[in-house]
Order: sequence, then C-alpha cells, then structure tokens
Amino acid sequence: MKNKLSSNDVHEKVRRKYAEISCSIRDRFKYPTGREGLLMLGYDLQGAGAIPEGIIESFCGVGNPFSLGPVRHGDIVLDAGCGGGFDVVTASHFTGPEGRVYGIDLVPEMAEKARRNIVSMGLSNCEIQAAALEAVPFNDNTFDVIISNGTIYLSPLKEKSLREVYRVLKPGGCFQFADVVLNDDLPEKVVACFDGWSG
Repeated sequence: MKNKLSSNDVHEKVRRKYAEISCSIRDRFKYPTGREGLLMLGYDLQGAGAIPEGIIESFCGVGNPFSLGPVRHGDIVLDAGCGGGFDVVTASHFTGPEGRVYGIDLVPEMAEKARRNIVSMGLSNCEIQAAALEAVPFNDNTFDVIISNGTIYLSPLKEKSLREVYRVLKPGGCFQFADVVLNDDLPEKVVACFDGWSG
C-alpha cells in the first residue's frame, strides 16, 4: 500500500500543477472555466466593471463567494488563493479606491499572473503575495471580508488553514468561500495519489 502524501509533497505538487495552469487553463478542468464558468456560477460580469477578456478566461473557481454576502465600499478584503486574480479584481470594484484588496496564492507563478492582471487594469488598491494558506502573512484582525474560491480543498492542513483565516479576520467579519466538499472519506489509494487532492 502506498504511503499518504506528506503536506510538503502536496504543496510541491500543487505548485507544479498550478504553475502550468498559470500559463493556460485550456482542458485542465472537468468543469466550466472562464466566461462559461463565471456565468454558470452567477457572476455579474457587467456589474463587476470592464474586466479584460484575458482575466475572465483565466478564471477556474468552483463557486461564487460574492453570492454569500456583500463586499462593501471601503472594506479590507483578502482573497485566500487568488489564482490569476479575477476575484481580486471583482472585489476591488466593490471596495472602491477607499478599500483594499489583498490576494495570496501558494504558487508564485499564479501570484505573478495576478500581479500582472491588476497592473494591466491600473488598480492601485490591490496587492498580491505568494504565500500558503497555512501561514497567512498578515496581522491578527486585519480583514473585514475574506473570500476563497476552490483553495481550501488543496490544503493538506485544513484545520491550520482555517485557524489562520479566522486569526486575520476582524471580529464580526465575514468568511465567504466556495469549495469542493467530500461526502465520504477518500479511499487510501486516492489519498496517496495527488489527483485525489487536486481534482
């Protein structure tokens, strides 16, 4: 029987897989992505402002965290697992220039792609860092809203990740996330295989 993957193994394999995805998401997922995925998940593409097609087409989220509650003008927001930055751009539309939106992503190539996307839109209220969800690089009680879209299931240390989310969330703040949920435990042979972690 194969041994379970260590948390370091999972992180490294996530980095490798999503570094490739940062270049192109074509045929990489078994669910709709890009514009088709956004429309299926109920995103308001017109209400989110003029988002370039390249940013739209890089979307590979599994849900719509904005459907769970408002992001308000002036809010300080964290996108935990920001990918190419579509949800960062959307959140910045809601916060306005008086708010701030931060994104973190485990994969340096994804973080760099998100940086390029926010620069291409001239957004001065956004900042992206390469960082793991298990070690969020912000002080306690920083954020009004934390969003996450298909990231927690990629973490091999989910309890630690959620503790970090709640550490940096302000008292009374909102954690709005969309993710993959299992109804049953994964079989051992799947747990030992990276595809069991990454879809």
